[in-house]
Amino acid sequence: MSSEPSYDFIVVGAGSAGCVLANRLSADPSHRVLLLEAGPAGHPLSRIPISFGRLMDNPAANWCYRSQPEDNTRGRPIPVPRGRVLGGSSTINGLVFVRGQRLDYDTWAQLGNRGWSYDDVLPLFRRMESFAAGEDDLRGRDGPLKVTVHPDRSPLYEALFAAGEQIGVPHNPDYNGDSQEGVCKTQTTISRGRRMSTAHCFLDPVRSRPNLEVRTGALARELLLDGRTCVGVRFDHGGRSVTARARGEVVVSAGAVASPQLLELSGIGQPEVLRAHGIEVRHALPGVGENLRDHITPRLMWRTVKPKVTYNDRARGLGLVWHVLRYAVRRDGFLNLPSAPVVAFLRTRDELASPDIQLHFMPFIFNSVNKRDLAPTPGFSVSCYQLRPESTGSIHIRSAEAREHPAIHFNFLSDALDRRTLIDGMRLTRKLVAAPALDGIRGDELRPGPGLTSDDELLDWVRATAETAYHPVGTCKMGPDGDPMAVVDDRLRVRGIDRLRVADGAIMPTLVSGNTNAACIMIGERASDLVLEAARARRG
Repeated sequence: MSSEPSYDFIVVGAGSAGCVLANRLSADPSHRVLLLEAGPAGHPLSRIPISFGRLMDNPAANWCYRSQPEDNTRGRPIPVPRGRVLGGSSTINGLVFVRGQRLDYDTWAQLGNRGWSYDDVLPLFRRMESFAAGEDDLRGRDGPLKVTVHPDRSPLYEALFAAGEQIGVPHNPDYNGDSQEGVCKTQTTISRGRRMSTAHCFLDPVRSRPNLEVRTGALARELLLDGRTCVGVRFDHGGRSVTARARGEVVVSAGAVASPQLLELSGIGQPEVLRAHGIEVRHALPGVGENLRDHITPRLMWRTVKPKVTYNDRARGLGLVWHVLRYAVRRDGFLNLPSAPVVAFLRTRDELASPDIQLHFMPFIFNSVNKRDLAPTPGFSVSCYQLRPESTGSIHIRSAEAREHPAIHFNFLSDALDRRTLIDGMRLTRKLVAAPALDGIRGDELRPGPGLTSDDELLDWVRATAETAYHPVGTCKMGPDGDPMAVVDDRLRVRGIDRLRVADGAIMPTLVSGNTNAACIMIGERASDLVLEAARARRG
């Protein structure tokens, strides 16, 4: 084992939050910062937006986790993609930018987490983004992260906007503004045809700072504890075991799967879990690995009868060659697509104060055999999920070996509200697609198929086919002193351990209403403020 010089701050995980932390903490040249990433520096396809279809199951940039088989999902192991590369999941995701609702963050504050209300986090969202539209007091104009409204055009999109109006859902030009509700063109982390990952937007511009050291291929094995104080990290790098010491703090930003795993490997967590794998209990903390939440997502499909409105008959064969050339010259077309160019936020019941489901409209359908290839049949897909599910699961280690993936138990659909909302959401999706505006475009329903109509039939189809929206959170949840399952406090400090924080999606006490990447980046911004504030206090 070799030792390294000491650092002021060590950040474990160069993902959506970790790259932000590295940028902000190293802005002061007196701070020496070490950023550790288990994966490589990049992937040759990652800057091309449509690459999400090839990176979602590619071990060259992806941990390729899988959940444990469960009765609620018919005994199926479900893929759990997580980025294993600089930028983390922001380098492999579907590029959809959603902040969530005011309700989400006000709920966090109402649970006892001071400094996390919507009014508290809005300045952080504005600081991190550069977006040309929306209201000046709500949207950021000159942040590092470039956000754009996706420019792709299609008669299908216009028909969807009109269909929304016909069923009483307005077109919303800025779902990240005052109101989320509506059918909307997607805001994306794409600019000029290139993916805007946190590695590109936050890390690349500061890589030359002499006080910032970035190590890729560095797998963290354990946090080093001196009593109840975290003093560093032990990690594998270049075939050797390395110890790095932190004079200030260690921030774990390894994501909702790997952050609780690293805490448990370090002896922090449920004593019975640790002892079962021969790990010494350094600090009992029962919430580690609990409170897992994600969006379970049935994906509905329709055939189209109007030609050339989806990419199944525009980007296959010679059509794909044309789109490759088009992208090379103009940076647009099929290769510039996010996972969904149109999204919708809807209420399944009129009495609700805000939307409770989200729809992703994709202008293509995948092949049923290879789900990453376009099907020969033209059509469109709609992913539907409940925004704020109540079902919770867990993530825990299966051994003391850092390279072994932990056991992921989603416990999807265990809550009655989740089952009811998802069924109602699928019915509302069918209602929108059946609106007159889509006549002449919409063909037969392919999935789940018109023969499935009852609640039991729809729920059974969901159990047998649905996967996730790739939004795991909550496994090191934030909470007040009175919450026995809180892993971190509202300043993201691990309870009972000094100089150690967690800063990523794992700290979310509840899911935000939508895609989670924007919120994870915001958490990185908030964490950097908290770490720097503590550093100033230590200096006196």
